[in-house]
Amino acid sequence: MTETTTSPSTATVSIPTQPTPAPVRLLENYALPLLTVLVYAFFALFPLSAHSFPTIDNLNVILGSQAVIALIAIAALFPLICGYFDFSLGANAVMTQVMTAGFMSVLGLPLWLSIVLALCLGVLVGVANGFFVTKLQMSPFVTTLGMSMLLAGLMAWFTGGKTLVSGLDPAVIQFGSTRLAGIPLVFYITLLVALIAWYFFSHTPFGRSLYAIGSNATAAKLVGLPVTKNVWWSFIVAGFIASLAGVLQLTRVGSAAASDGGTLLFPALAAVFLGATAIRPGFFNVWGTIIGAIFVSVSVSGLALSGASGWASNVFNGLALLAAVALSTYLGRRKRRG
Repeated sequence: MTETTTSPSTATVSIPTQPTPAPVRLLENYALPLLTVLVYAFFALFPLSAHSFPTIDNLNVILGSQAVIALIAIAALFPLICGYFDFSLGANAVMTQVMTAGFMSVLGLPLWLSIVLALCLGVLVGVANGFFVTKLQMSPFVTTLGMSMLLAGLMAWFTGGKTLVSGLDPAVIQFGSTRLAGIPLVFYITLLVALIAWYFFSHTPFGRSLYAIGSNATAAKLVGLPVTKNVWWSFIVAGFIASLAGVLQLTRVGSAAASDGGTLLFPALAAVFLGATAIRPGFFNVWGTIIGAIFVSVSVSGLALSGASGWASNVFNGLALLAAVALSTYLGRRKRRG
């Protein structure tokens, strides 16, 4: 392999570069899945957690909680691949969870209509975010953070600080507790969404255009890609998937309460950046994100069952996010250097 550079005299010079050895490349791609297996084995054998960690019930908890986090992480992929953050995804999921419950318990609407209306609200949040960022050229960081605060405030007003429990269709809880082959049904929904997202990013021109925009938006615009429209659509799709995660969260817990969504967003972001260190190191990718979400869920569950204090999960999520951002940034720069 050679790297071509141009000297001040415009002469082209070819500098030989050594390709990455196959074993090293394989380790880079699959280090995170291996680490996840090792962490699971550690907590399964650790005396303080060995009695409750390697059980079917705990596996269902891990996969059930991971399903919602992974969905929000997949939602975050769409704007992130374009080079934009969306910090409103957690609040969007909470809003959908609260409004689905509210439409049933407060307005007495049927389950299917409550879900459809709540999903539409989630999509509208994505439409608004995309409009502010692409048309008004507002900072995505400030815009989505402000949207998150707005949604949290509206949900606190809507619920009056109470938890919505009564008046919910029994099918909600029944669906959330349904298992197929011993695995929660919500996990299969997450896998289905992940498969669709993987196909979208890997095998459609629109999906590949998002990578091009994130790599160099100016170059993408020069070759004729509709940058503004595609970025806007990335926020819309993210809003829809986040709202779907909110509906699944309602089926899992059987109630809804107002919050800022941080407990859903930050583990999801950690999963996304951890995912950028696996499968396709240096690039945001779907399957790496799923593995990252499982790693976070396994680690937090193991810490909790080992008797760690409540703050330990926040510390772990913060450290995982910092380490993942640093490592994925390093790998991304190395990939771009060839």
